[in-house]
Amino acid sequence: MNAYILADMTWPEVKDALETVEVAIIPVGAHEQHGPHMAESCDAVLAEAMSKKLAKRLYPSVIVAPTIAMGISPHHMNFPGTITLRPDTLINLLRDMVTSLKQHGINKFLFMNGHGGNQPTLSVASTTLTQELDVECYYAKTTATAKEAFKKHVTSKLYGHSCEREVSEALYLAPHIVRKELLERGDIVEGGRWEGLRPGQPIQGYYAYDEMTRNGCIGDATKASLQAGEDIVEEALEGLTGAMRRILKQQ
Repeated sequence: MNAYILADMTWPEVKDALETVEVAIIPVGAHEQHGPHMAESCDAVLAEAMSKKLAKRLYPSVIVAPTIAMGISPHHMNFPGTITLRPDTLINLLRDMVTSLKQHGINKFLFMNGHGGNQPTLSVASTTLTQELDVECYYAKTTATAKEAFKKHVTSKLYGHSCEREVSEALYLAPHIVRKELLERGDIVEGGRWEGLRPGQPIQGYYAYDEMTRNGCIGDATKASLQAGEDIVEEALEGLTGAMRRILKQQ
């Protein structure tokens, strides 16, 4: 065993692992549309895959908990199949998981997030549960720190959802969720109200995703590649590994 994956373990195996485990990684994803070329499970699948890769790098100090496969996705609800949680539902799920795992002796937690829409809720959860449960809770977006790989491989000004970045990550981590024969560029609604509400604008706020893109994706997925995915994922893992080792006081 070169990584502890809780869902695959028996209780005696878990008992033995807890001799060295200090941190539980909880993958958090979403179940939402990803355009015509990616499965709706994308964010959960990628969060879990990243968590497992990180656990291998940090073995035997880390265990991967079961994935929370739904997230905060009201902005995608106009596309069929999307399922969204309320923020308090996600926080309560995390509270129950952290409380359970704390009883088994784990006091540090990383919420590995595969969906940008979860970030505000995970910030609140991290602060609230750390104070409420006397544990350490952290959160990270799976590949957000892969800046050099983004510069190299991402050419779209508007990207981040079922685009060349995310599709490339999937080609490397979970190619079965990609419909390679259906890859499309985002069909962007130019001049919409969404343009004034994006991150970086003076005022930000809610808008539905179909106000921004007719086909549910942005960027240009036709430029995705396995090599780009490998570069993005491995750079991100380097950063995550270093940060977690500092938390674990391994360096």
